[in-house]
Amino acid sequence: MKNQGFFQDVWEVARLIPKGRVTSYGAIAKYLGSPSAARMVGWAMNSCAASKEPVPAQRVVNRIGMLSGKTHFQGPNLMQELLESEGVKVENNQVVDFEKLFWNPMVELGIDEHQ
Repeated sequence: MKNQGFFQDVWEVARLIPKGRVTSYGAIAKYLGSPSAARMVGWAMNSCAASKEPVPAQRVVNRIGMLSGKTHFQGPNLMQELLESEGVKVENNQVVDFEKLFWNPMVELGIDEHQ
């Protein structure tokens, strides 16, 4: 698979997001030292079914808290249902209290050793 190393790194970061918290594609890209690769992080999330270990892709949203990846889940409401099962409130496809629930890997994990 092309970009497999980057995808693996993205999945590893996504697995560290605590239940009840969310992050953005751009925050993961920045943490991995590729701040302009937010779209590639999205592709990694879309491909996470290929991972041997589960990836909580529902916890990764766009920069304003929109569930922009929901079309890649089985069923139109699965992403929202998974988030709500973790205590994250969603209204109109957007995370309520996004700033409060935002998990910033740069802060939470420190700067990645890849940089």
